[in-house]
Amino acid sequence: MSYQAPLKDMLFAMQELACLPKVSALPGFEDYDLDTAQAVLEESAKFCESVVAPLNWTGDQTPSSWKDGVVTTTPGFKEAFAQFAEGGWQGVIHPAEFGGQGLPKLIATPCAEMLHAANMSFALCPMLTDGAIEALLVAGSDALKRKFAARLISGEWTGTMNLTEPQAGSDLAAVRSRAEPQEDGSYKVFGTKIYITYGEHDMTGNIVHLVLARVPGAPEGVKGISLFVVPKFLVNDDDSLGARNDVHCVSIEHKLGIKASPTAVLQFGDHGGAVGYLIGEENRGLEYMFIMMNAARFNVGMQGIAIADRAYQKAVRFAHDRTQSRDLAGSAGPVAIIHHPDVKRMLLTMRAHVEGARALAYVAAAASDAAHHAVEASIQAHNQAVYEYLVPVIKGFSTEMSIDMASLGVQVHGGMGYIEETGAAQYLRDARILTIYEGTTAIQANDLVGRKTLRDKGAVARALCDQIASTEQDLAAHDNDDCNAMLGALRQGRLALEKTIDFMVANGRSEPKTVYAGAVNYLKLAGVVLCGWQMARALMVAQDKMDSDPAFFTAKVVTARFYAESVLTQAPGLAQGICLSGPTTNRMPVDMF
Repeated sequence: MSYQAPLKDMLFAMQELACLPKVSALPGFEDYDLDTAQAVLEESAKFCESVVAPLNWTGDQTPSSWKDGVVTTTPGFKEAFAQFAEGGWQGVIHPAEFGGQGLPKLIATPCAEMLHAANMSFALCPMLTDGAIEALLVAGSDALKRKFAARLISGEWTGTMNLTEPQAGSDLAAVRSRAEPQEDGSYKVFGTKIYITYGEHDMTGNIVHLVLARVPGAPEGVKGISLFVVPKFLVNDDDSLGARNDVHCVSIEHKLGIKASPTAVLQFGDHGGAVGYLIGEENRGLEYMFIMMNAARFNVGMQGIAIADRAYQKAVRFAHDRTQSRDLAGSAGPVAIIHHPDVKRMLLTMRAHVEGARALAYVAAAASDAAHHAVEASIQAHNQAVYEYLVPVIKGFSTEMSIDMASLGVQVHGGMGYIEETGAAQYLRDARILTIYEGTTAIQANDLVGRKTLRDKGAVARALCDQIASTEQDLAAHDNDDCNAMLGALRQGRLALEKTIDFMVANGRSEPKTVYAGAVNYLKLAGVVLCGWQMARALMVAQDKMDSDPAFFTAKVVTARFYAESVLTQAPGLAQGICLSGPTTNRMPVDMF
């Protein structure tokens, strides 16, 4: 079974929930209306469905391989990446000044979702390249931008981000790689980096590594980290490729999933030092790297949505095709399993979560566009704050959700789902990394509590709750059975979220361990409620437009109500657990585990 991009739902979420017309009204985006967005998405779908998706199973069965420092990617990947670059897809969101297309994030985001759904292992390479491009454009010198940005944006080269080391894990304060300044202004970089996605491959002529390292005399901890560009091949003054740099892949990991994506161990400086170039100022590297990390975290959230949708599509097709047992209402013989209530429950659970998470991510993308392109500074600041609040929710909630939904996909298949040849298990294995890389769910949750809630005393979180309350008023005005069911569930969800925000703010400083014990569940609660808010908005639009497309909008109404009754109803219990269980969690002595 191949992937089919859900264009109709993507365009609905963009137009009706993320308010594409408002994004199109921003300076510089005047040409990007619904017709343009649809044309871009249709072309992206053609490429993802016909070129990238057929390689997904191949990559799982024939992963990238390493021999004598050389990484050979899955057969077909190199040719597919050449088509990806030729189509201009790497530069969709990047500035025209450097050869990109400069599209709004709201249009680029569905394209990224399609690519990840089609083949997550393949999509990881351009995803990390996007992060490297953003860091260079924001913090790099004009010389570095000229030398590297355009060729990354064109897809001629790819980029990586090199953070962690064997002894450091997620604790970047423990980074030990060092960079020694040279007389010509460059640096010699030494150290070992692990878990480097596409740190070595054969798909392009050069790889541009962004590397965290310490200069001599740097302060201890995260305040003493600098960021460097370290290319695989040095670049001559005439922009031709020069000598091989002193950075080498010593191995790649053998993984549970995303097997076609080479995860490299890179060694810098074993033969005199790898030549690197400082990005920005010394000791501000983590600040610059966060540009890459935030971009990557949002995109990993999109990976979660994408893989959950891929699992849903496969489960739906199997449920239509698999005949087993009589209908509970009576039938002459066995029926397709999609007629059985529990199978419908599982499929609706998958569909509702995917549609809610997709809508929330697109709304966040629109907020990012406004943050960067709105005329008024106050509007920029507000949207930036909203986007920053939503990023850990999208990353954490959508990826945790994806594991559950991919697992349900296996369950729909029954015993066939446990057999690799069916393909359903690959989505579960691929999804399992998403809650780990680019910051575990706990790291996202701690960020949501500390930087995004306690720092402003809950101001942005409460502002979002106010918007939810406004949607509740709209539901009440519609005054029908489906809207009233959604209204009751959404109101209880909002109240649960407000209760939790109040608890966090009141106790964050005095009882930090109590508060942070509930951080992951706070993130989950925020995801449940904020996605429910989008489903409520979708419900009202669907009712208002029912006559224009009865089948599509009826499904929207039913899915939204299912979300209200089966997902939003979890919110009060989550809030109660957050507010009560912290002391008990910390009460358990460590030697009793």
